[in-house]
Parts: sequence; structure tokens; C-alpha cells
Amino acid sequence: MPDEDGLQLIAILADDSAGRLAVGAMKPGGEYAALTPDWLPAHLFEREIFESWGVRPKGHPALAPVRYPGYPLGAKAELSDADRPVPGTGVLYWVEGEGIHEVAVGPVHAGIIEPGHFRFQCLGEEVLHLEIALGYQHRGIERALIGGPHPRTLRQIETAAGDTSIGHALAYARALEALAGVAAPPRAEMWRAIALELERLANHTGDLGALAQDIGFLPTSAYCGRIRGEFLNATALMCGNRFGRGWVVPGGVAWDADPARVADLARRVAEAGRDAVGATDLLWETPTVMARFEDTGRLTAEQAIALGLVGVAARACGRELDVRRSFPVAGVPPPPIATWPSGDVHARARVRRLEIEHSLAYIAERLSALPEGPVTVAAGAPAPDSVAVALVEGWRGEICHTAITDAHGRFAAYRIVDPSFHNWSGLAWALRGQAISDFPLCNKSFNLSYCGFDL
Repeated sequence: MPDEDGLQLIAILADDSAGRLAVGAMKPGGEYAALTPDWLPAHLFEREIFESWGVRPKGHPALAPVRYPGYPLGAKAELSDADRPVPGTGVLYWVEGEGIHEVAVGPVHAGIIEPGHFRFQCLGEEVLHLEIALGYQHRGIERALIGGPHPRTLRQIETAAGDTSIGHALAYARALEALAGVAAPPRAEMWRAIALELERLANHTGDLGALAQDIGFLPTSAYCGRIRGEFLNATALMCGNRFGRGWVVPGGVAWDADPARVADLARRVAEAGRDAVGATDLLWETPTVMARFEDTGRLTAEQAIALGLVGVAARACGRELDVRRSFPVAGVPPPPIATWPSGDVHARARVRRLEIEHSLAYIAERLSALPEGPVTVAAGAPAPDSVAVALVEGWRGEICHTAITDAHGRFAAYRIVDPSFHNWSGLAWALRGQAISDFPLCNKSFNLSYCGFDL
């Protein structure tokens, strides 16, 4: 972020085993020693720093743009939006040799889907390398947040990734509460935990149905499309919006429920849950489904660590990564962590199914023991010259919001890291050695957000 003495580079590091965050800052000048050669998960962050501010991470092995592939490297800060080149015009890596050919897909796709450009470099049907170019959905959300919080800030946050409205709203609310030095009431924190699991249920159910559709297994596909709607309707029962927008607010939640509505919510979730379990059981019982899922798009635990994968993608490689356990909220016990060791499409599907079961049990238990008391407190004004970090385990994985205030308590910088930012590289690596026809299935098994990456 810029200050009166030039640019200041701020790093937030998390120690998951100890549940501890560390903050470091430096004046990099024009360059600094790159972290990527020693710690690969830094590669996108360092490329973004160079793209946005022109600060060179010296020794970075692949210093290519992240969201603006046509820019002269390091020149974005000096170029206006009117001069922004078309995304997808730069290539980081080429494969050359006899018989090598390239297949381009997107950025316009069939159906209602966000834009992304995929370049497959193949030998016959085998994918040797997948280049993923994003940036088409870049909306400037982080830039719009500067000077806030404004009355519209929460609405902008909720659309950072629309299918994760609750997760991002919760991260923003906790960051603002930390800056104001307040804590949401216990009943509000419990409702927040329930809301987050409702969002997880809807998306995991939808994803399992979409995986079934990608291989032409229509029973689970048809059932899950309907059941996903039941979980969304359960969320709407609480706040009037199927995606949970407006439910989570700084200071708590905007809506509570009387005992009759709590009972209605519990009934709806239990009924939809029984249907979801029955519909997804069909996947594991059908040999042709398992033949397509198993050994497709495999990543090892070592690759997951090297790439810095989070959420479902990491847990499907056997990694026990979950913000709910590493950074728990007082009075809100975390659900069990679901893992699967094989790292393939089957594992990513299994983790989703296990998390559905855990979420169902968690919601039932929490609804039966809601704390008494209010559901909101006045958030107050953010403290000046402060840094706040909020971590939330969204349904895709770790969501991180970092807010930095100026001398007047306004946002001088606001950084959002959606789990998709970590995991798109995982999809590219999972395709290596696969048949190009496996891409739709692998892609859906990750189900990453374009706009959550582009912001």
C-alpha cells in the first residue's frame, strides 16, 4: 500500500498449527528478494504485487501478469483503465515439439458461466500443460472499498463471489468488528456458524449434482438440482434472500428467529439432508461413476502443499486444513474435518459428501442449543492506523480479508483473498497427463470462482 514515504509491503502469515497470525512490513523500494523460489505459494501474490505496483520480486522464476496479461510488466499503476489490454493475450509457458498442438477454450462458454480462457497444450489427447488466463471479470471491488466503510460496502463485499455471499460478509464483519474493538453476541455467532453451513450445504449439493451431470449420470444430477434449492430456501426463510445477503452484518446478524421458525428451519434442513444423502449415495454405488471419478485429475499431498491449496482441494489430498479448527471463534465449536487421501475427482466428491453429513449434524445440534440474548451490537467506528485480518472457512476453503485504516479510520487498503486465488493453479496441475476430455469433470471437481479471483 502507498504511504507518505512511498510503498509499504505488508505480509500476513498464518501458523495453522498454533492458531496464530503474524504481520510483517517493509519498504521494498523498487525490488526485493522473491519468496517464490523457497515458498511456491507466494508466486501469485508476488506477481500481483509487481503487476499492480511495479515492485520487482528479484529472482521470481515466472514473473508474468495475473489479471492484466497484456500490460508491460510492472506498468499497471501508470496505465489508465482505458488503456487496459484484452485479457488472455499473454502466455506464461509454452510446450514445443513434434506433434504438440494447442486447444483454446473460452473465454465465452456455453450456458450461464463466467468468462475464463483455457489453453491446453497437448500431445494427441494428453494434456501436457494447461494455461489459465483470467481477468475478464475484474470489477475493481478492492479499489472501490478504499475510503470506506461506506453504506454500500457490505453489498460490494457480498458480490466478491456471489455463491459465497455469507462467507465474504462474515469475513468483512469480523474485520470491522476487530477494528472497532467489539465482539458479536454469542447468539449472533451461532447464527453465523449456521448460516455458513447452510451455504456449504447448498453449494456442495449443487456441485455433486453437477459432477454427476458432467458424466451423464442423470439421477443424482436431477435430484441434487432440486435439493440445492431446498437448502437455499432454508436460508431465505431466515433472511429473505436465498444467498443469505443481508443476514450477516457488522456487529452480528440482521435477523433472529422465534422457536417456531427455528423448528421450521430444523425440519427443512433435516428433510433436504435426507434427500441429499440418498441422492449422492447413488454415486458411490454405481461402478460406471466410480470408473470416471477414480484416478482422474489426481494431485498428491506433496503437490497440494507446494501449491498452497486450501479448502476442499487440500482436504481431498489428505490435508487437515480448516480455519474453523485452526482459528476457532469463542463459543462456536468447529465441526469435524473431512478428508480423503487420493487427491482425485473421487476424493473431491467424497470430501463434499462428508462435509454435507457434518454440516447437517452441526446445524441440528446448534439449533437445539441456541444461546439466549441479542443478535447484534453497534459495531462502532474503525480504529485509525490499524490492521485487521479475518479468516473464514467458506465452502470452497479459506477466505481472508485484510483491512488497513488511515489516520481517520477509513480504509487505506482492503485486500480480499478468495480460496479460488490459491486453487486455480491446482486445477492446471491436475490436468497434466490427463485426456483433454477429462477437463470438464476436473474443472467441476474444483469448481473455482472466476470473479472471486478477479475481484
